[in-house]
Amino acid sequence: MHLDLHVSRFDWTSSNATMGRELVELAQQCEVLGVRTLSFMDHYFQMDWMAPAEDPMLEGYTALGFLAGATSSLRLRLLVTGITYRHPGLLAKIVTTLDVVSAGRAELGIGAAWYEREHVGLGVPFPSTVERFERLEETLQICQQMWSDNDGPFTGTHYQLAETLCRPVPVSKPHPRIVIGGGGERKTLRLVAQYADACNLFDFDDVAHKIDVLHQHCAEVGRDPKEIEITVLTNAIDETSGPSEVLEAAERLARLGVATMVVSAVGDAPGAWLEATVGPIMGDLAEVTPLVH
Repeated sequence: MHLDLHVSRFDWTSSNATMGRELVELAQQCEVLGVRTLSFMDHYFQMDWMAPAEDPMLEGYTALGFLAGATSSLRLRLLVTGITYRHPGLLAKIVTTLDVVSAGRAELGIGAAWYEREHVGLGVPFPSTVERFERLEETLQICQQMWSDNDGPFTGTHYQLAETLCRPVPVSKPHPRIVIGGGGERKTLRLVAQYADACNLFDFDDVAHKIDVLHQHCAEVGRDPKEIEITVLTNAIDETSGPSEVLEAAERLARLGVATMVVSAVGDAPGAWLEATVGPIMGDLAEVTPLVH
């Protein structure tokens, strides 16, 4: 079982002036412990169902680029990039840049976006759900084309690119891993089957059922489901959890076929929590093997 850390809040840092240093310390601690991937959200306002929208929120790719220079093995991604925030041609270039400067440690986490308040607040167009999913699929197609040998045009319903030139090319081969977030059974999991290297589900979903639906989509598009890594952002772990609870959560998810458990950075000292709670069981977590259905 792989372990990833997701940072969804920055109010635990001491001040704006020290935020960068404290994020570097957390990222470097992840490397020492053996955490595989560090992720941030792709939001401009804090999610107002979780905390006040006025709480601090960093632009994700700028923050990841900063951490790339302070780490050497930690994988880096947004969980997940909202397709409404960046033109797909520019998004492919941004992720490529992160991949190059990190020597191949970038991933493209991506989804259809949902937080209407920050779109309206910052003047970003917020299309209908149907259109956002259409744009998500075209974005996936554009990124894959820009990461291929095809530098030619792309003509879609929503995006038209005269050239899909992307130099330098990514260090990751054949391209940065694509992780699609969400468990929508009709659209999202179909896109996972067709385009993704991994999916991210939420622990409050019926994970076993979502995996079954994904396998059905894989059969329909002729994809081996073993090619797609199942990751789950768990809500079973919080700042009161101890090492045994973390290990039990990992074992439960592994029985469902989950290969990677994503835990949130919790409490006022997430680095200390991570070391005390996860540090003692990293060896045990590595021994947890997902059940293959």
